[in-house]
This record gives sequence, C-alpha cells and structure tokens, in this order.
Amino acid sequence: MAQCVQSVQEFIQDSFVPLVAALCSEEAERLTRKNNLGFSELVKPFCRLTSEVHMRDPNNQLHVIKNLKIAVNNIITHPPQQGAIRKLLNDVVSVSQPAEGLVANVITAGDYDLNISDRSVKASVPWYSNWKDTLMELNTSTFYSATTPWFESYRESFLQSMPASDHEFLNHYVACMLVVSSGEPEPVEQFLKLSQEQHRIQHSSEYAYPKWFIPNTLKYYVLLHDVSAGEEQRADSIYEEMKQRYGTQGCYLLKINSRGSNRGADEQIPDPWSQYLQKYSIQNQESYEDGPYTVISNKNADNLMSDGLDNDIKVDGLSNNFKAHPLQLDHLGDTSCSFDGTDHIKTMTSLQESKKTSSGIPHGACLTLTDHDRIRQFIQEFTFRGLLPHIEKTIRQLNDQLISRKGLSRSLFSATKKWFSGSKVPEKSISELKNTSGLLYPPEAPELQIRKMADLCFLVQHYELAYNCYHTAKKDFLNDQAMLYAAGALEMAAVSAFLQPGAPRPYPAHYMDTAIQTYRDICKNMVLAERCVLLSAEILKSQSKYSDAAALLIRLTSEDSDLRSALLLEQAAHCFINMKSPMVRKFAFHMILAGHRFSKAGQKKHALRCYCQAMQVYKGKGWSLAEDHINFTIGRQSFTLRQLDNAVSAFRHILINDSKQPAAQQGAFLREYLYVYKNVTQLSPDSPLPQLPLPYINSSATRVFFGHDRRPAEGEKQAATHISLDQEYDCDSSQQWKELEEQVVAMVNKGILPSNFQPTQYCLNSYSDNSKFPLAVVEEPVTVEVAFRNPLKVPLLLTDLSLLWKFQPKDFSAKHNGETKELACGNDMIGAEVIAEFLINSEETKMARLKLFPHQTGELHILGVVYNLGTIQSTMMLDGIEPSIGLQAGKFVYNGMSVRGRQDLDIQGPRLNNTKEEKTSIKYGPDRRLDPIITEEMPLLEVFFINFPTGLLCGEIRKAYVEFVNVSKCPLTALKVVSKHPEFFTFGGNTAALTPLSPSASENCSAYKTVVTDSTSVCTALMSSASSVDFGVGTGSQPEVIHVPLPDSVLLPGASVQLPMWLHGPDEEGVHEINFLFYYESIKKHSKMCHRVLRHTAVICTSRSLNVRATVCRSNSFEDEGKGDNMLVFVDVENINTSEAGVKEFHVVQVSSSSKHWKLQKAVNLSENKDYKLANRERGKLCFKAVRCKNSGEKYIFADVVFGNEQIISSASPCADFFFRSLSSELKRTHTQSNIFQGAAKQSFDEAVRLIQRCSEVDLNIVVLWKAYVVEDNKQLILEGQHHVLLHTLGKEAFSFPQKQGFKKILGNSDWEDLEQESPEMVLLKFFRPESTSVPTRPTPEQLSNLIKTSLHYPESFNHSFLQKSLCLVPVTLLLSNCSQADVDVIIDLRHKTTSPEALEIHGSFTWLGQTQYKLQLKSQEVHSLQLKACFVRTGVYNLGTPRVFAKLADQVTLFETSQQNSMPALIIINNI
Repeated sequence: MAQCVQSVQEFIQDSFVPLVAALCSEEAERLTRKNNLGFSELVKPFCRLTSEVHMRDPNNQLHVIKNLKIAVNNIITHPPQQGAIRKLLNDVVSVSQPAEGLVANVITAGDYDLNISDRSVKASVPWYSNWKDTLMELNTSTFYSATTPWFESYRESFLQSMPASDHEFLNHYVACMLVVSSGEPEPVEQFLKLSQEQHRIQHSSEYAYPKWFIPNTLKYYVLLHDVSAGEEQRADSIYEEMKQRYGTQGCYLLKINSRGSNRGADEQIPDPWSQYLQKYSIQNQESYEDGPYTVISNKNADNLMSDGLDNDIKVDGLSNNFKAHPLQLDHLGDTSCSFDGTDHIKTMTSLQESKKTSSGIPHGACLTLTDHDRIRQFIQEFTFRGLLPHIEKTIRQLNDQLISRKGLSRSLFSATKKWFSGSKVPEKSISELKNTSGLLYPPEAPELQIRKMADLCFLVQHYELAYNCYHTAKKDFLNDQAMLYAAGALEMAAVSAFLQPGAPRPYPAHYMDTAIQTYRDICKNMVLAERCVLLSAEILKSQSKYSDAAALLIRLTSEDSDLRSALLLEQAAHCFINMKSPMVRKFAFHMILAGHRFSKAGQKKHALRCYCQAMQVYKGKGWSLAEDHINFTIGRQSFTLRQLDNAVSAFRHILINDSKQPAAQQGAFLREYLYVYKNVTQLSPDSPLPQLPLPYINSSATRVFFGHDRRPAEGEKQAATHISLDQEYDCDSSQQWKELEEQVVAMVNKGILPSNFQPTQYCLNSYSDNSKFPLAVVEEPVTVEVAFRNPLKVPLLLTDLSLLWKFQPKDFSAKHNGETKELACGNDMIGAEVIAEFLINSEETKMARLKLFPHQTGELHILGVVYNLGTIQSTMMLDGIEPSIGLQAGKFVYNGMSVRGRQDLDIQGPRLNNTKEEKTSIKYGPDRRLDPIITEEMPLLEVFFINFPTGLLCGEIRKAYVEFVNVSKCPLTALKVVSKHPEFFTFGGNTAALTPLSPSASENCSAYKTVVTDSTSVCTALMSSASSVDFGVGTGSQPEVIHVPLPDSVLLPGASVQLPMWLHGPDEEGVHEINFLFYYESIKKHSKMCHRVLRHTAVICTSRSLNVRATVCRSNSFEDEGKGDNMLVFVDVENINTSEAGVKEFHVVQVSSSSKHWKLQKAVNLSENKDYKLANRERGKLCFKAVRCKNSGEKYIFADVVFGNEQIISSASPCADFFFRSLSSELKRTHTQSNIFQGAAKQSFDEAVRLIQRCSEVDLNIVVLWKAYVVEDNKQLILEGQHHVLLHTLGKEAFSFPQKQGFKKILGNSDWEDLEQESPEMVLLKFFRPESTSVPTRPTPEQLSNLIKTSLHYPESFNHSFLQKSLCLVPVTLLLSNCSQADVDVIIDLRHKTTSPEALEIHGSFTWLGQTQYKLQLKSQEVHSLQLKACFVRTGVYNLGTPRVFAKLADQVTLFETSQQNSMPALIIINNI
C-alpha cells in the first residue's frame, strides 16, 4: 500500500473515537453562525486532547490514555442514504488530486525508476522525452515513498459516514451536549426542553436513529456566552444556578465571540476549520470539476454512481427521506441516483464562481486566540470531568453486571485463564455455519453487554481488557451462530490484539479473514467487509506483509462498487512495488486494472494517472499491444479531461510505433487521433502548425534536384541524358564527372584549378558532398524528393501537400557584398507547387517530388513539408487491389476527417572523423542540401543528338548531328566538351578545308572526304600532310577537352545550332558507356556561379569487325643506292566478325600511313584483282614498301594506298581526327606505364645504348580503312570504318586493339578471340620498387640486329665447267649500311663457324678467298660495298650467308655481333657445263 501520513496505531485510534451528540437551541446556533460555523463544526479542530488522561479500570488499576480524540456531532434522526454516501465518497476522491509542483515521489524498483503520484501525469507519459533523467535528478540519494491522499480522504470519509449498527456500539453516542445561549430569556427552561428532546429521541420508538450506547446517556449542559454582545454578569449568575442544579461536573460556561464582526478585519487569525470543512464543502455541488467535458458521446457516458446498489432500501421500517442529514442529495426527485454527464447543469464558469465565494468565506471571524483556548479548555474539561468518569463508571457497572450474571469471580481478569484454558469449543468452519446473520439479541442480552463493555474499553485504549471481552463475546456469538455479531467480535479482537502495548500476542490475521468472509458471503454486508479490509491491510502493511495485504485488497474488488475496487487495486499495486523484491510488472498490471475501474467510476483524472504510472513499466519493453492499449486509454481520458496536448501525444505514440495491431484497429486509432487533433486545432486556430507523426519521413533519403526536368526524345532527336531524380546514384560515376569537370575548369584557367572551385551538383543526396551551400539559378525549379513511409496497414491520404520554406532575398550582383534587402517574402518571390492528393498505401514507401520556383536571388531554406493528413474509406481495398488502380486522381473516397500539420526535414550531416578531437568525440558536420543559394540568371543549354547510333562495329565511323539549344534568356559562350574517350568522337578539324561539308560527298554517302582516283595510280601512294594542331591534339593541350566550333563562339538566347559529329566505334567489343561533359559559360561574369555543365552518357554496343596486325622490318634490297632506308610493312587483316551483326563481308578499300619520318610507297605483290574482300573468318596479308620521307618538321605525312575507285583523304576529317586521337591516347597510355622508370634511373642510360636502341625504333602508323556490307531488313547497307596500328619497333608485331598477353602465345589469334569471351582475365600481381629497378646497360639482340644492315649481291645461278677448271670462283658483293646516327666500327669475319651438323649441310663445302677479316668504319647512314670471292669445288646449292658482322660504336670498346636472323638464306646454284 501507499505510504500514509499517520501511523497504523493513530489511524485505528482515530477511526474509533467516543461519539458525543450535540443538541443546540436556536439562539445558541445563531451565536455560532456568526462565525459561519455550527456548534459541532466550531469545536471540531479542538477535539483532540493535548495531554495524557488517567482513569481506573474495574480492578482499580490506573490506566493512561494518550492522544485521545472525541467526535462531537449534531443529532441526525435519519440514517444517511447509500446513494448519498456514495456521492460523498466519489466527490472526496475526485477533489483529492496530486498536487502540482511538489517534489515527485520516486521509487527505485530494480531497473525501474517509477514516478508515483505528484508529477506522474507529466513526467511518466511516454512522450515525455527525458522522463528518466528527470526522475534520476529528483531521486538524488533520497528515497521517496508514494503517498495517495485521495485514498486516505476516502478511507476517513468512509469510516465517518458508516451508519450505526445494532451488532456493535463503537459508533453509538456515549454522551450528549445540551447547548443554550446566555442571551435567551429563560436558559434553564431551555435546558429542560433540550433534555426532554434528547430523552424523546433516545427512548421513543418513533426514532430508531441515532443509536445510543447506554440508556442512561451522559448529559452535559453548556451555556454559550457571546462576549461582544451579552451581559457577562447575567451569564455568570445563570452558570451559578446551573452548577447548583447539575453539579460542577455536568455543566460549563463557554465564552465566545470576543471580537465583533466589524472590527479588526486587518488582524490575521489562523483558520483551523478549513481543513476539516473542506471535505464537506463539496456536498452541495451538482457537478464535478470536469463536468461539461465528462462525456464524448452518449455511448461513452459513464454513470458516476455505477455501484449497482438498490437505493430504495428501507431501514428499520423508515423511508430514507434525508430530512436533516448533511449527506442529503440535491436531486430530490431523482430516485435512481445515477448521475451521467447529462445531469451536469452548471457551467465551468458558474462553478468556479461558487468555488471562489465558498472558499472566500472566513471561518471564526468573531473569535480571538483567547476564544480558541477557551474552546480547547472546554473540551478538556468535558472529557476529564464528564466523559471519562462516565465511561469509567459504565465499565464498572457492566463488569459488575456480567460477574453477577455469570456467577464468576470478582473480576474478568482473574477469570480469563479459566475461560481460555478449559474445554474449548472447536470453531466451526464458515461453510458449516447456518446463515443466521439476521439473528437479533435483545438490548439487555449478556452477550451484548460483554460487547458493549469491550467497545467502551476499546474507545478508551484499554486494549487488553477489550481483547478479553471481544474474545469471550466471539465464543458466545459463535455458539449461538449469530454470524454478524461473531464477525464484529472477531474483527475488533484482531485489532485489539494488534494494538496491545508490548505486543503480548501476534496479530491474529485469521480472525480478520474469517470476519471479512462472514461479512461478505454470509451477511452480504460489503461496507463492513470493506472496513475490515482497510484495517487489516494497514496492519499487515505495517508488518511488511505486503503480499498478504495485496491479496486481501484484491479479494474485495467486485462489480458492486467501481470506486472501491479502483482504490483497493491501486493500493494492492503499491503493495507489490514496496515488497522486498519489488514486483514491478504486477504493480503496472494492477495499476491498469485500477485505472479501468476509476474510469468506470467516473474518476477520469485518477484513471489517467494510473495508466500513466503503469506506462512507465510497459514502455520500451517490446509489449507493443499493451503499450497501444495504455496509450489509447490515456488519449481518451486526456481528451475527456480536455488535456488535449496529452491526448494528441498519446495517440501519436500509438501511430508512430511499429504497430502489430490489425488494420481495422489501426484505422480506428488513426480516426481517433485525427478527431482529437481536429479539436486541438479548432481551439487554437492561430497557433503554429503542429508536427504530424504520419507518414514517416526518411529525412536522410531526401534528394534535391536543381533545374528543369529532362525533355523526352522526339523522333530521331535524342536529348542529352544529363541527370534526373530517376537515376540511381553511382559513386564511381559521380567521381568521373567530378574529374571531367575539374579537367575542363583547369584547362580554362590555364592549368590551375581555382581555389574556390565547387563541382557542379545537380542532384544532392545522402552520398553527395553537402558541406557547402548548393547553387540554384533564379527562374529554374528546385525539386525536393521526400521519402514517405506509411507504417500502418491502412492507406493515408495527404492533400494539399507542399514544401515549407524560408527565403532571405539578397542581391549578389551588387558590389555591396550581398546585403540583405528588406523585402517581405511572398509568393511573388518563391512559387510553390502543391500536390492536391497523394495516396500512400498500407506499409508503402513512396516518393513525393515537390517543386519551388524561385523568382529572385537570395538564400532559400527548405524547412519541411506541410499537408492535410487524412484517410480514405478502407472499403476501397477490396480483393487486395490498390485503390489507386481503380481511382483516378482526385476521386478518392474521402472520409472527411483530416488535420493540417507539418513535418520538418531535419537532416543530420556526416560524422566528422578528421582531427583527433573529432575521432574521440561524436561530432557531425553540416548538411546543407536544403539551403540553396539562388544566384542570378545563367544560360541554360540543351543538347539533342540526331541519328545517334546505339550499336557500331569496332572501328566503324558514323556521322551524326548534335543540336545545341540555348533555352535561357542569357547568351552562352566558351562551349567545350570533355570526355575520357576523346577517340570516340570528333566535331571535325579546326579549318573548314579539312572538314567535309555534308554526307553526300561521294557515291556511297561516305562519312569521309573522298576523291575519285585515277586507274593508273593503283597501288602507289598518294601524299598529303596535316598538323596535329589542326585537330586539337597539339603540344600542351589536353586532347580530352574539345572546343565545340559554335558560329561566332556564342549561342544567343533561344538560338539553336546543328553541328556534325563523327563517331568511331571503340576497338574492343562489348557495351561502352561514354561520358560527355558539356561546359559553357555566361558572357556576363557572375560572382557565385562561373560556369555550368551538362552531362550526357552515351551507351554504345560494339561488335567485332576486323583484327589488324602489322610488322615492320628492314628491306634487304638497296634499290636507292644512295639512301639504303626502306622497310617492308606486313599487314595481316582478319575478319573476326560473327554473323550476328548481319555483315556479309569486309572490303579493305585503303591502307594509309601517317608519320613524320616514314611513308608507304607502294603495295608489294598485290594480285591483279583490285578488290580486297574478306568473308567471315578469312584472313588476308598485305605487304607494303615504306620509305623515309624528307624532313617535314612537325607535320605528319599521310600516304594513301588505294584499293578501290575512291581515295579517302586520310589527312582530313574524320580520318585524321580519329587517327590523332588514338595516337594521343596511345601515347598517354605508354607514358603512364613508363612513369615507373623515370627519375635518376633514366638519366643513367648509357648514351651508346640509347643510340643503338634508336636504330630499332620506327615511328610509322598504319590506318586500315574498310567498308562492310550489311544486310538488314532485306536492305544492303554499307558501313565504313578504320583501324589504327601504331608501329614503334622493328620486328615487333603491333595490333589494332590492346592485347591480353597471357594466352596469345599459346593459342592462335582467332582461337584467342573466342577464348577471350569465356575466360575471365587473370592478372598476376607484381610488386616492384621503382628505386631499385635495374637499368639494362647492354642492348638487346633485337636492337643490335638493326645497327648494321647487310646485303649480299650475287648471281642466282652460276655455270662453270669443272672439267676445264676444278675451282669455281664467284664474285659476291657485300653491302653494309649503317642504320644509326653515329660512326660505327665494323669487323667482317668470313671464317665458317659451325655449331651443328645441320649447319654444315646447309653451308656445304665452299670457302671465301682472300682476306678472312675486314675492318671498316662506317659514317652515319653510310652504305659501303665490299667485293668478295667465293670458291666452290663441286656443283650444288650453297648458302652464302655465312659472313659474321661485328659492330661497335666508334668511341666504344665492346663489340656487338649483329644478327642475321631476319635475312633470308643467300642461296646460290652452281651448275656444271
């Protein structure tokens, strides 16, 4: 049970006190009424004695009485009606509420900190954010226990209002005060009249109420004297006469009203009456404090008097007409006594006024402190001289009567042992006893005399004697089976045993249990049973038997009284929490039960408090259904009590939890919430918009998009993909775009990235960098995508959904640093889009895109969303079909209930993790995606691609068109495009002469610039030249950044321009994503935004076409004797196309070379058929002769070998464009690979080795141009394309596309192509340390073999007559050519060097005549002829290629042997004639 203010002993003593009746004359009553008090009310605060009292027991032993209290009441001749008692108790509980602002009572129970009572409604509700912190602060090292003042008030009022009963005498009157005023004409006669009236009331059969203790009631005569108005002498003389008549012990002169009512108003006199009268001030009220708001609807109307008792009881044959009882009901005509909400007539205002007037009435206004002492003295005198001697005498008389009647020894004390030790009668169980509760004893029955004596002893605290008497009476009553009397004796015996000083015997709880069971089950008297429970529970609690107390309290809960059940259940809950091991969940459960019963009893505030306290336990434990029930009830009760904010919060909590309720229940919760919310908003229409709990908003998933929506494709026109909210965020892609933008900005700013550079971000999300304020452009929409989630199983309908924003206008163009203009914000500055209806189905996540249209520059802050929250009728969810399928927008079946509110978009930035302080603490950076800066007007570019292909063959050239449109009101300039794949596209050369005018330049609508060739020029090269600068690949420029050739370099507002664009299919097959970034600026420079970009991602699927491989080697022939510089170029072309693409065959139409030093001269060994066709999987070989060209400076010489009727000008667009782009990307690739070996190592290369290496280097690039014949839809198309092979090294094979080296050596080339599709690429990881890389100091054999070129000139066959001459001499010329740029020392050794028998066979037996060794020095590029003679002795075929040539640079020591591997065997045939 809860903690009480009084101790148990004090509580029981104050519950049973001697009752004194008061009978006043009218004049005496008038005197007391001057103080707004009746006589009994006047003396009430002074009825407790301040000193000890002594009296003697029947054995003449002195007995001390401490802290005695008496009760003085007016005589009321009719018992109170049950309905009136119930109303009084209801009102007592209703008025007593937890005081606001007091220290909270906190109980720490296990893991719980429970706030009990005082601030529980505020501090324990689930939506109270820091309730636990608050409780912990309050609970600093002090243990607070809970108090429940409403329960104590109820208990006190219950015990005081109990009607007197015949089976006990505790609430029978012991004495009667007769009060007369000294101002009456004949006071003594008035005393006689009052005495006769008292005698008539007690002894006449007309009056059965009140009850009197003994026939000879003590009469005490009180003369009341008004000091301010009466004559003191007269009063004294009357008093003297009274003493003569009644004795000094039986009368008293009480002087009051020493102060006139009109004087001394400023003097403050204490008012001890208010605390006693407050309880009764509610008796005449017609309505409760929450009267007008008790009922929501008739269905929910709770009858306040729902105890279910029959109110038309007749007691002792008298009807309950309440003529004089203070508990009289005001509704005289209302016999049913059911007070529902419709009976509350008074309004709140009138009730408050009546309260003010009643509370403003002063009590005791005519009394001084001296008068207070006089009244206190009067009560003392009455008790000492009148009441206690009377009780002492009565006890003696009763004792004597009992002894004489029983024939026992002189005193009960000496007989006690005999009574208790002898033959005990076994007590029968209750079930065996007959229901004889109706048995009545006559008043003079000895059993009743024992009981009467016991009660008198109990009232004067003689508990041992009282216990003995009760025990004796109990046995007699049980023998007679008078169960009502027996139960009363058992009850009081148990209490007496407990109250005995020194506790000689333990508390007999079983007595009390028997008494309760008897009252309840046999006597059907719940009032007495309740009294037993209240007493016993308090006793058990004092002995820390909380479990027994709780069981006792719970046992008496029943359906007949909701108020009693609620209070007892609440006390039982407190018992559970006060146990040694607190049972917190039992506490919560019983608080819920108590709250339910309080609610049924109409005690809404107490019901709300109970539910709130229980919520502390259930909250956050995963018991969602229990939480929902509690919150729902809290919401309803709070709404009934007009605590609308609490109601809203409770319903909100039901909705925002992941509810496990069925859909119908959730719908009911939602409707209730909306109804309550609507009431709140109607009460305060001007208050700011409330925060709505539904739907959930995932703030971090909010995306912001700046700019217009992308236009769809129109026919052949395809708009640039740019960026939109429909695209998924890709981190790698985002980084690529950022790098591209940095690249172009750096180029525009002369290679340096500006310090204030901020990459353009059109779409901001949780992955983007949101640390800086984003930039938006005036007159361009800002789209915010909000992620809504509906956690409920019922659909939500949002109407009039729009963004909530704040705008601060600023002028960024002015020079005063953007000072804020004082302008009022309105719709003329920011236009907002409103979505009329937005339906979110059950448990659906749905995105809403809301737009703002800024019309002025400044700072925009997007705060959140504002909308009407409502529901649609759930009948639309038939057969699982979404309502949105069958309903058009704006046609939802709307149930009419909606509330307007807002939700803020509060985005937490990324966690900071850079500095040590940030790593050790939790700090978050800003997220400014919702705070854009609106900048001044900027140009806006739209790009459309016309005839843009989606599929190409590898190397295919296709011509498309690009249309640039300026859709803004500002001209744009400096248009550039940047891409990671510049070799994929071109806009043509810088000069018009290099760019074809239109696709119709040739017979086949070729994309190339072509010229019809002369038949005589077949297989010989046609020359042209071009500079790489013309194609944007000059030195110092970035090939990735391409200037778009706009006319006049400006695109005016509203203007559009179409430019041709040639595309070149990537060399590798597969799907390629190629990113274009278009960069442009405004003509007017802005402070905030310098440039804008437009993105486009082209997806090209390429399929196989040709595979081109080429090798170059030195020619052994010396046709141009003077130069000796010619090479053979072998080109191997293979058709690796699969038939899927529909390609019939490929025609190689031209092979061109491009180099600064070499050029193709002619084709070698070409067949007569000019057409060079390759069907599927066919391979062809071509051989060309290349010669060194004259020094052309920085220009590239293009040489075209044409196989058809048209020459493609390879030095013009687009052929040269793609050649230069592939050249630059190849150079870039090889440059990054060789970066590893840069540094000091590179400088340590031996100069000699470098010279030797240079001999084997060649800078010759081959371009193979082809046409493909494709059959598509029964039409034949001609595709054209080009492949590039870059030859760097003599003898080393080069390819038209990058090779994967691992398998290629093992497999054939075409097999490798197939395998490439199936096997994943496997790359070995190589770890190296660049600083320790060894540098080769010796040249490789391949490099040495190219230092000196050798050639033998001899006749193919030689005829000789061996018969005439046995030796055959053949002249042989050995030509030596120095290929290096330095002087070379050469040694020619003619001696045979045989290493194997096979070599002997090839060489045969011939010998060189003359010198076997020659030493020569060859100048740079010099050709030297050496005449040799070979001697043969027989016919045969001989290999003359045996001379060994050694060479070294002139200033070096080491000799290097040149290799002859590359030259064919020099075979000679010797014939005999």
